[in-house]
Amino acid sequence: MQKDTMTTRERFHAVMNLKPFDRLPILEWAPWWDKTIGPWFEEGLPKSLMPGEAGSQMPGDAQSQNRINRYFGMDIYELNYPQGLSAAPKGLEKEVGEIANVDDYRRVRRHLYPWPVVDRDWWRSQIKPQKDGEIVIFCEPMGYFFFARDLLGIEEHLYALADQPDLIHAINADLLEYHLKIFDEVCSICIPDFISFAEDMSYNHGPMLSKAMFDEYMKPYYEKLLPRLKERGILILVDSDGDITCPMGWFQSAGVEGMLPLERQAGVDAIQMRQRYPGMRFIGCFDKMTMFKGENAMRAEFERLLPLAKQGGVILGCDHQTPPGVSFKDYQVYLRLFREYALKAAH
Repeated sequence: MQKDTMTTRERFHAVMNLKPFDRLPILEWAPWWDKTIGPWFEEGLPKSLMPGEAGSQMPGDAQSQNRINRYFGMDIYELNYPQGLSAAPKGLEKEVGEIANVDDYRRVRRHLYPWPVVDRDWWRSQIKPQKDGEIVIFCEPMGYFFFARDLLGIEEHLYALADQPDLIHAINADLLEYHLKIFDEVCSICIPDFISFAEDMSYNHGPMLSKAMFDEYMKPYYEKLLPRLKERGILILVDSDGDITCPMGWFQSAGVEGMLPLERQAGVDAIQMRQRYPGMRFIGCFDKMTMFKGENAMRAEFERLLPLAKQGGVILGCDHQTPPGVSFKDYQVYLRLFREYALKAAH
């Protein structure tokens, strides 16, 4: 295999900015499921790489994830979930309770946006490795659909979109203010390479809300936040499972620059999405369901995606996480093919 000529960070920015690159990044952008990776420790993955928590086989902490990434020879992408951006902070579920209307929300909002929350020591520790190009740093805060959904409950949230506009706007206005405050603090220390807003607003038949609802409840808040992030050079992505064929255009109109993971099982085809939404960047795209089916099926999937990858703006990877049932041997075959096609995509 030819020697890398770019650092991990240089490669990321070259790919995502449609500039020449030495190879595609090789990564699993989300931690492995416990039921996926657990059996691998019995199939040949060194047990010394197991997380330290008793009884746990999922590398949920960054150190465990990165030890396994390095074993597999992957690029290192450091993920930081900004503290305080979960809807019901741990230990406060009883105080928060059920939120049925805007008065309930105003009663409990003091519990939802704690300060200070930025782990300044963690961010300081990333400055040198990021500057040296060893890592790519990204954050995944909740977005303006997911936060309210998590706070209210799935069904209650969908009803509130139709019946309680004041409640949804109150939540998202406060979330916007909180986002601005957190990212001002973060960026005063170390600027992430990209941010991926967690939305999960689609299922396998399309989005859970209409475009009119997106335009009313989500777009105005993204339009106020994203310019503040882009002026710092941060690439803006959105993470939503399911069929995001239509919502991708909605997000693009709000200033979002890319999406992940583009799940094939939900009917999303990255090649068609590139034609329909020029300029959008993608992470994922590789049909994870081929990983059960042997080398020929995986090779065919890489061949299908190779012309797209050669264009740039695409980081290939499982179109979510490697699913349970994929053996350690299967995964080694996948990585061998990934390395082969990562070089073939270079331009």
